[in-house]
This record gives sequence, C-alpha cells and structure tokens, in this order.
Amino acid sequence: MEKIFLEETTMSKKDFTQNPLAKGEYDHCIFISCDFSNSDLADIKFFECEFIACNLSMANFVKTSFRDVKFKDCKMLGLRFENCNSFGLSFRIDDCLLNLSSFYRMKLKKTTFRNSQLQEVDFTGSDLTGSIFDNCDLSGATFVNTILEKADFRTSYNYSLDPEINRIKKAKFSLIGLVGLLNKYDIEIDVTN
Repeated sequence: MEKIFLEETTMSKKDFTQNPLAKGEYDHCIFISCDFSNSDLADIKFFECEFIACNLSMANFVKTSFRDVKFKDCKMLGLRFENCNSFGLSFRIDDCLLNLSSFYRMKLKKTTFRNSQLQEVDFTGSDLTGSIFDNCDLSGATFVNTILEKADFRTSYNYSLDPEINRIKKAKFSLIGLVGLLNKYDIEIDVTN
C-alpha cells in the first residue's frame, strides 16, 4: 500500500475506527473531534500537527512519530507512548485524559502537561528534566528511577514520589505538595498551620 504525504489539512469528525487513517506523513495537519480509538497508527509520522477533542484511547503507537505535536481536550486512555519512534519525539498535552497510559523509559525533557488527568500513568525510568506538570492529577502515577530534575509540580496534586529512588534536584513543589514526597514515611502532616 502506497504511503501518502498530507500537509496543512484539517480533518473534522472522522471515524478512523471504521476507515483507518492512511499510512504516511502528516505535516501541519489538524484533527478535530476524530475517533482514533483502538486504531493502528503504527509507522505514521505526525509533524507539527494538532489533535483537538479526539479520542485516541488504546491506539497502536508502534514506531509512530510525534514531532512538535499538540494534544488538546483529548481522551487518551491506555496508550503506550514508549512504543513511539523516539527520534525527535516532542509533544504538548493540554486538558487531556491520559489515565492508565505509559511513558516507560522515555526521554521527555521539557514536556508540558497542563490541566490533565494522569492517573495511574507509568513514568518509570523516564527523563522528565525541565518538564512542567501544571494543574495535573497524578493520583497513582508511578515514578521509579525517574529523572525529575528542574521539573515543576507546584500546581499539580495527588502525586506520590520517593526522593530516594528518583532524581529531583532543583524540582519545584508547593508546600502542600510536599506531602507527596513524604508518603512512604506514613507520617501525618498538618498543612493548616
């Protein structure tokens, strides 16, 4: 099957669960309210694209390229980002639902996650140096051997991470967020005083 090249195209309300997205390269394309759930997006390249209000839950990302991609208001449950093509990988997440997804051992330096649910997301072994977690719910997220140096958690909540098994030098936390750094000690902290 021949691969396509598409640029500066907007696709709205397409159901790619029934008619799969053609394999190829998409440059500066915008996808609005499209359904990619359980779709095979393997080997597809997305350069400077935007996904707005799309459902990408359980999509196959094997060797998928995301370079300077923005996800906004998307449902992205159970995704395995570690299967993506890591060359030039960069994206921004705004107002998305990413629960049960995995970024296992990924290099995600300076990645922005804003106003998103990241419940039970796996960040094990990832490099999140300089990343921003702005107003994100990190309940049940896994941080083990994760590089979080200069990462910003000041406005995020419900996280629990162990400073002894993660690198957190110069990471930023709010006073209330310090509770998430001390959970393993099973101590009570009164933040009202």
